[in-house]
Amino acid sequence: MLSRRHAFTVLSAIALATGSLVTAAPAAELQKASLRLKWLPQAQFAGFYVAAAKGYYKAEGIDLTINPGGPNLLTENLVATGADTFGLSGGTDSVFAARDKGLPIVCIGVSHQITPFIFVTRKDGPVKTIQDFKGKTVTTWFTGANHVLNGMLAKEGIKPDELKIQPQQVSVTPFVDGSVDVVTATYYNEFYTIQSRMPKDSLKTFVAEDYGITFPRDTLIVAEATAKEKPELVKAFLRASLKGWKDAFSDPKGAVDTVMAAAPTLDRTQQEFMLTEVKRLMTAGAAAKNGMFWIDADAVKTAHDFFLKYGVISKPLDLAAAYDASFIQSVPVADRLP
Repeated sequence: MLSRRHAFTVLSAIALATGSLVTAAPAAELQKASLRLKWLPQAQFAGFYVAAAKGYYKAEGIDLTINPGGPNLLTENLVATGADTFGLSGGTDSVFAARDKGLPIVCIGVSHQITPFIFVTRKDGPVKTIQDFKGKTVTTWFTGANHVLNGMLAKEGIKPDELKIQPQQVSVTPFVDGSVDVVTATYYNEFYTIQSRMPKDSLKTFVAEDYGITFPRDTLIVAEATAKEKPELVKAFLRASLKGWKDAFSDPKGAVDTVMAAAPTLDRTQQEFMLTEVKRLMTAGAAAKNGMFWIDADAVKTAHDFFLKYGVISKPLDLAAAYDASFIQSVPVADRLP
């Protein structure tokens, strides 16, 4: 019979020969965290799902749960209250509005470097200019897009109560059917659906950039306490997420497969189109040089001043406190480029 010491020596030798890892102490426990998305699972969030499926978060020591968003959920509130660790919120405008209300959130990265949505109407309809929005029915999302709409209206001297602004539903059918004059649409989702149901040349769009302003969107946020007390967790989350996005763009088919595993009823063709558009949005502007999730300080400042001028936010904000680029800057540029 082998002595305990001899048996341990034999087992250790076997472990080394087979490449197994034997440690005297238990492995470090993963740190639990959650990511709250701004909407239901779709290719807009492919990189996060890919990172989770490939174990990138666990490799960084994070046991991450991805929580879907929805029409009645405000990511900023959930992150500010500690219900979620990380959040993909509406955009710079949503961060401004949250900070204006005193919510203790910090932006650690910006996904869409240019405004991802537009306001759509019919070419042959009564709306030819923004002035024609007066008296019309306009639907939008009250999770950030409404701030952009109000800012554009204010620039043209139009008050919100001069038109009928209504919460936008998931379906674009009211616009297609003609009961809505102007609808809000993202390039990668609603606009795709509208164009599949109406002739492309029958549509007219109003784009924020045409009014000299860009509203970076899909902002990654954490609570101030998380940024201060758990900086390494934030950096680890960003490293893993970037790996997931790089893989999603290098293997779009595989990325869509991963997303559809979470939401099997999605339309594959639309999801493939969505991922292509999301890549365009995520690599535009300063991100082309500085990489994904870059915080473009100039774009943020311009958007802030625009909202302040037109009364969307009530007072100047401390942008250095609201946007912390140090976390994304801790990741090498090569690891931020797709």
